[in-house]
Amino acid sequence: MNPDLQKLQPYPFEKLSALKASCQLKDGKPAIEGHIALSIGEPKHQAPSFVLDSITNNLNEINSYPLTKGSLELRTTIANWLTRRFKLSADALDPEQHILPVTGTREALFSFAQCFIDRSKNALMLMPNPFYQIYEGAALLSGATPYFYNTVKETNYLPDFDAIDESTWQDCQIIYICTPGNPTGSVLSKQQLIKLIQLSQKYDFIIASDECYSEIYFDENNPPAGLLEAAEECGNTDFTNCMVFHSLSKRSNLPGMRSGFVAGDAQLIKSYLLYRTYHGCAMPPVHQLASTEAWSDEDHVKQNRELYVKKFDAVIDILKPVINVTLPDAGFYLWLNTPIDDEIFARDLFAQQNVTVLPGSYLSRESDGINPGKNHVRLALVAPFTECVTAAKRIKDYIQTLN
Repeated sequence: MNPDLQKLQPYPFEKLSALKASCQLKDGKPAIEGHIALSIGEPKHQAPSFVLDSITNNLNEINSYPLTKGSLELRTTIANWLTRRFKLSADALDPEQHILPVTGTREALFSFAQCFIDRSKNALMLMPNPFYQIYEGAALLSGATPYFYNTVKETNYLPDFDAIDESTWQDCQIIYICTPGNPTGSVLSKQQLIKLIQLSQKYDFIIASDECYSEIYFDENNPPAGLLEAAEECGNTDFTNCMVFHSLSKRSNLPGMRSGFVAGDAQLIKSYLLYRTYHGCAMPPVHQLASTEAWSDEDHVKQNRELYVKKFDAVIDILKPVINVTLPDAGFYLWLNTPIDDEIFARDLFAQQNVTVLPGSYLSRESDGINPGKNHVRLALVAPFTECVTAAKRIKDYIQTLN
């Protein structure tokens, strides 16, 4: 057995299940009927019908092996989408060199580390804290040591790259960033991304930018910046050391299709393609065709954003009389600063109101003497509008009992 498996910590939802099981429930049930889950970031909006039609109409493609590299049509469509979305130069991306389809960003974020960590050296992998748990697992199973940089309330939950010392940068092989952030919703500015790119050029580490929430934002005139956009602006037109990870799961409500892509540095793409050829994780041909359709259309994405705007407006309006709550920069999470311990808040909210939220301390680690997720909970506003409103009213009622 791989000894590194022993280093893995329980997944947040395993800990959440144990927490809920510890509740003292009357007759074994929460006080209110009708459970509402705000714990898992699984989109529940309607998948676009034209994508589902594409899958149905192309089921005959299932009798063909997929190319690991994906079809040229899909890679070209992705390159065109990136160029439009992030205002890149018309010739900035070559579909043959800069794009590689993957079976969802979760799989890619994990396997990327297995490909690029040199475990013969003192390898550090930097990641935000709190963080998406795949980053830590990817680090440990690749032989790297996780290094957690805290994102705290005092800095609007954004990283302070200036606070990281030179010896850490020297040992850094990969830094994971997540923008918009999971769970905080904070967005790195273009200036912050440029600063990080300059650090990567100085110390020669890879930036793995998880941008899977980039298409859920609240101001149509101010979409979140991306790493490739920042790279081109600061003269890194080869995207050296820069890799972005995008997905259709959140953008197009297609979490079960497992469709995403990585894009950036051509040399990294070449090596990652070699790794994936042996890894054996190519996207099925029918999903490649459906993905081409999805990346070609923006109308359904705008409609998706409008649904989230409506839910955030309603939920925040309900909660703000009893707790300090503000609209995040982007994404579909509310990162709520709780008036009591986050585990107690989540446990008693479930017992009393039958609403499940995720304790923030389950998404973070002790670093620099603090657990930055402590006294926070994550609310995923993915349920239908009426459920989100009902959940917000129940959370309000629970908070009022604390006062």
